[in-house]
Amino acid sequence: MSQVAGTAAGTDDAALASRLVREAAELAARMRAEGLAVETKTSVSDVVTAADRAAEELIVRSLRRLRPDDSILGEEGADHVGTSGRTWVIDPVDGTYNFAAGLDWWCSALALRERAGDGDRLLLGAVHHEASSSTYVGGPDLAPAVNGRPMAPLVDRPLAESCLTTYLHPPFYGGPVGEAFGRMANGAATVRMLGSGTMDAMAIASGRLHVLCQHSVPPWDELPGAAIIRGVGGRTVRLSVAGVEWYVAGAPTAVAEVCAALEDR
Repeated sequence: MSQVAGTAAGTDDAALASRLVREAAELAARMRAEGLAVETKTSVSDVVTAADRAAEELIVRSLRRLRPDDSILGEEGADHVGTSGRTWVIDPVDGTYNFAAGLDWWCSALALRERAGDGDRLLLGAVHHEASSSTYVGGPDLAPAVNGRPMAPLVDRPLAESCLTTYLHPPFYGGPVGEAFGRMANGAATVRMLGSGTMDAMAIASGRLHVLCQHSVPPWDELPGAAIIRGVGGRTVRLSVAGVEWYVAGAPTAVAEVCAALEDR
């Protein structure tokens, strides 16, 4: 039988996820302190280190032992197909450029989803921010908490009163993608580019930022934060505009207005 967030089994999953992201982040931080080589993946801002791979391996080993029937999908290549209909999605170090540069805006993150009908149902997300020793966990049906303390419901607000967090690679500033980005960003009160989508999502869930929008976001960058944002009453949307798929998350009214601006309605 599948383990659903909100049940005793779901609570066990949340405790496991919280422990794994904390251990992964602690391992990555220790390895950074000892010195790391940085490798480029697709661009100068898309990098990977041995700490990313070691943190993912730590999580995978535990999941294969404790949840042997579940599938696993990891940013650094983990790809195990299980039989339970459930999948753990791993981002061992989100914000690797920040991490490698010695900045603190990075985290380790994990999400759990299960097959439901023709799609997937998001059960929970867990995130550990090592710099503040903060562990976030929650989901649409599992009340989010940080270090065991309940998180307050998200306060709705319009885009014009919101801090937008986003990222756009410089080659995309021209053309239809850049035009869509400009329509969306121009409606916000202010804009930040901080370099870790999951940490940005935690700032939104905590009420410090308000809405997130980027395009071409993979599941490991989306799902851990989406689970917690939904759990505090936020909204998440994916939509196709200008030939790319955009991901928008945060205060419901601001999300709706970002989507409208992207589509130029």
